[in-house]
Parts: sequence; structure tokens; C-alpha cells
Amino acid sequence: MQIYSSSYSSYSTKLTNLHMIRSSSNHNQERNNYNLKQIFVPNSCPNLSVSNTQQLPLNQSVAAIVFGGGPDSELYPLTKTRSKGAIPIAANYRLIDSVISNCINSDITKIYAITQFNSTSLNSHLTKAYSGFGLGKDRFVEVIAAYQSLEDQGWFQGSADAIRRCLWVFEEFPVTEFLVLPGHHLYRMDYNTLIEDHRRSKADITIVGLSSATDHDSGFGLMEVDSTNLVTKFTINPKKTQQDLISVESRTRSDGTSSCYVPSTGIYVIGREQMVKLLRECLVKAKDMASEIIPGAISHGMKVKAHMFDGYWEDVKSVGAYYRANMESIKRFYDKQCPLYTMPRCLPPSSMGEAVITDSIIGDGCILDRCVIRGSVVGMRTRIANEVIIEDSIIVGSNIYEMEEDVRRKGNEKKKEIRIGIGEKSRIRKAIVDKNARIGQNVMIINRDNVEESNREAEGYVIREGIIVILRNAVILDDSII
Repeated sequence: MQIYSSSYSSYSTKLTNLHMIRSSSNHNQERNNYNLKQIFVPNSCPNLSVSNTQQLPLNQSVAAIVFGGGPDSELYPLTKTRSKGAIPIAANYRLIDSVISNCINSDITKIYAITQFNSTSLNSHLTKAYSGFGLGKDRFVEVIAAYQSLEDQGWFQGSADAIRRCLWVFEEFPVTEFLVLPGHHLYRMDYNTLIEDHRRSKADITIVGLSSATDHDSGFGLMEVDSTNLVTKFTINPKKTQQDLISVESRTRSDGTSSCYVPSTGIYVIGREQMVKLLRECLVKAKDMASEIIPGAISHGMKVKAHMFDGYWEDVKSVGAYYRANMESIKRFYDKQCPLYTMPRCLPPSSMGEAVITDSIIGDGCILDRCVIRGSVVGMRTRIANEVIIEDSIIVGSNIYEMEEDVRRKGNEKKKEIRIGIGEKSRIRKAIVDKNARIGQNVMIINRDNVEESNREAEGYVIREGIIVILRNAVILDDSII
């Protein structure tokens, strides 16, 4: 049995030692009277050339720009009321926590989170999770919500447009590089290695590519890379066969040099000077980083290099990918050297009666009676009644604890006996039960007819890639069979 619960004390200590977090709500707040170590920041901007040999530490020279994620129909209904970065993962976390934690563990402590689509939940999470610990001007996570101004009265039109309109914020500190990160990917990476490779190669832009493309498509673009890892061509949605996408196999071009195709992860390191030039001078109307800025940089003669990554990486862009990522988290979320941070909630330990749990993750504050849980992820505050069997499933959890007397007071005859959680004698297999769902007694959620795709929102569920998704706040009545 594997049971994981976040540690408030270690989390608080780590962030306090970093003196790193602030949010937009306290951007102008005076520093508190902690005994903070003062960091020297030169009055003038350093040489922004990548050939500058006297580089500052990463926590002073690199700023991360994290995107919360836009609309994505493939993740619906998980994104019905939240952005991709805010989707719960591995019982206690949100997807964006993986990316923010990579930054913290790599000592990149100037982090901007740009949000727009369905951003209420994500903004709330980031503000609560990464503010209030060792406030300091130079180390922070700052939420930049989409905004309108006298000059720009529309919303952000894409990743490049968002960065361009926020450059006035990013230029506050004399950093030499920007690290651009999608906020809905699940992976563990030491960005120090990436930055060092970028500087050593004297590149204008470095793109993280996957060493093996057999399990991933090229949704973030496909790079043609030569033998020195120089990116000679970058395309979105290329018409390549699966054999073409096997990046480890090189091919010989007409000029006698070898090249290979490498899928991009959408992770970029871009020099500050180069970013400003591209967005404000060369490509002033470009809206998207992948489809416009990267190809444009190559056509303008900039040096674009590929940095190969061979670790686990999942682009959580569909219900199937989200399901796989949670199943993988059972095995991969245990690394003392690279901890995963999130919002400390101060919940009680999970209570377990005669529960039998194998190969699973159980979040904080759960109440588990005499049940069986196999190969599953059970989120915070989940209540599971007697004789329930859960297999290969994701139970997202609940925002509240609901007592029996609270249910009776609601007065709806059909729903009054169904509490938030999983009712007695129910069975759930290969399903995702979203937050605050009410599953009645003796309910079978097993995809009895092996349906691949079905839209039954009015009945409280959909089926995607053969996976049943119970909608947030849905009510599944007693004795239902799905």
C-alpha cells in the first residue's frame, strides 16, 4: 500500500528558506521584517548577450513564464469550470504544481504565471499555495491575469501576444533569459542543465525536444535537427509518418549532412534581448510562440538549438492522457531530491477502517470504510462507504465534508440520501469521478457495454477513450449501471 500526504512543515520550511514567493495582490507590499539575506542586484542591466561569461546565478538571471492553459475540447469536461493547469492530479496536487516545483527545485525563483481561460480556480490556487512564505521582491510567483488596457482592449490572442503585452512586467528585473513553460505538463526536469546547455551553445533560443517520439505526437511542433542539434526547420502539425517521427534515427540530406526529426515539448529558453527583438521589432503581429515566433526566429537567422530530454514527460491534453498520468503518478511521485509542492491545507490524516488498499495513492483527509481500492488515485476528503470496490480509477475528491444531517436538510427527495462520495456496495472500474460527485448505493460504473465515446452530460457522465468521466457535482442515483 502506498499512501502519500503532503507535509506542511517541510513545504513551509523549504519556501521560507527560499524567501521567494509573492502574488500580484501583494506586489507593492513592503517587505516584512524577516531577517532576509540581501541579494546584490546591479543598477544597470548586464550584457544580455549569451556569450556573457560572467553569468549570475539562475535565481537572479532567469525568469520563468508559465502558461495556465487555454481552451481544450479534448480535456472536456475536466476543463468545464477550470483551466488545464488547475486540473487535480495525484490526489493532492494541481497540474501546474509540477511545473512550479521544477522551477523551485532548479532555483529559478522569479516565476510569472499567465492565466486567462477559466482562470478563477487556478488564480486562487496559485495565490494561496505560493504566497505568504518569506515574502521578497526578488523571489516570487506572480499571477498575471488577462487584462485589457487603453492600448489593447482585447484579451490575449495567444502565447506570443500574452508575453508581448506583459514585457513591461518581465523587464522589471535584469534577467538574461526567459524560460517559457506550458503549465499542464507532467514531468521532472532540472532546468539548470537546460540553461547551461543554452549558454554553452551560445544559442538565441533553445527548445526542449523528446529523445523518443513513439508515444507522443507533434502537437507543440516538429523540429528538423542536424548532427550538432541545430534546428534547421520547425513546423506545426507536419504530415509525417510514424517512421519519420522516430527521432533517434538519422537520415542523410541532399547536401550530405545528417538530420533527424524531433518533437518539441513547448519548453523554450529565449534570451531576453532576442525575445524583445522578436516580439517588438521582427514579428510584431505574431500571436503564437510555436507556430509563428520559432519559425520566424529561424527565418531571421537566429541560432535555434535543441536540448534533448529522455525522461518521463506527459502532455496532459486529453482525458486519456490525464488518466495515464494519474496511473503513472502512483509509481513516479516519490523523489526526496525533487519534492512536489502545493497548497498546505492542514487536513487530518486519512481515516481507514477495514480498507484493503494496493498500488494506490490516497490523498489527505479521506474517510475510507470497509472497501477495496486497487491501482487507483483517491483525492482529498473522499468518503468511501462499506463494500465499495474501486479499480484502476481516479476519484478527484471533494471541497467539503458533508454530514448526513446536512444532506437531509436539502429536502430533495431523490437526492437527500446521497452524500458527496461513494455509496455502499458500489463498484467503479477505469473511471474518473470529478470533484464533489455523489455516487449512490449499489451503483455500477464499469462501462458494461465497452463504449468508446458517449456524451451523456444530462445524465451526469461522458465516456472518452473508453474511460467513464463522472461530471463535477453530478448525482448518480442508487442502483444505476453505467
